[in-house]
Amino acid sequence: MRPYILKEANWKALKTHRFDLAVLPWGATEAHNYHMPYGTDVYEADAIGEEAGKKAWEKGGNVVILPTIPFGVNTGQSDIYLDMNLNPSTQFAILKDLIEVLNRQGTKKLLILNSHGGNDFKTALRELGLQYPDMMLFTCNWFQALDKTQYFEESGDHADEMETALIMHLHPELVLPLEEAGDGKEKKSVIAGVREKWAWAERKWSQVSEDTGIGNPKKASPEKGRRYFEDVTDKVAELILDICSVNSNELYR
Repeated sequence: MRPYILKEANWKALKTHRFDLAVLPWGATEAHNYHMPYGTDVYEADAIGEEAGKKAWEKGGNVVILPTIPFGVNTGQSDIYLDMNLNPSTQFAILKDLIEVLNRQGTKKLLILNSHGGNDFKTALRELGLQYPDMMLFTCNWFQALDKTQYFEESGDHADEMETALIMHLHPELVLPLEEAGDGKEKKSVIAGVREKWAWAERKWSQVSEDTGIGNPKKASPEKGRRYFEDVTDKVAELILDICSVNSNELYR
């Protein structure tokens, strides 16, 4: 039993112990090119949450890692078979219920460990911060924590070289041979402002990518995934430790 993993903990240990911080990994269930499992974002959230939790716990962080939520916002993928969608309003309701538990029971810090680009918790946390003023609410995207160009040759944001390498390291049995993967070519918006990223519209995924991937995965390797995994979990562990140690009235200097 790892005492910082809630799904492995028991009442004997938790009857008296109280954590400073809860980490909620949040993934998605969706197609990841031809060669990757639908649960890629969940597997990544599980592994990064658990390993970062371990590293923080071993350095004194009083943190608990909650079970990963496996469904995310997939409104742009409504026509891709079994891409499972939670509407943002549903996601808000789930988050509110979980924060209610933490707030009532005295765990006043929450970090959402986001593993899916379609999830965006900022607006929800603004509103929930007003409803639960004693809570310290954080969100992070682990996939933005490091400069990916230092690890990978090809850019992308879905089933790309980075994600492929990670799953090749974590679950090699779930990755098809790379010759079976699509090239992850992305069609760009005809709207200049959207292409330049100062305007935004949701991508219609089946029109953007023929294989559901964005980013060429063909140069991925387990070794690249292992190196990135070690460094990104170090980075997330640092964030966990920082949040564990801070007081709500000492957030700014």
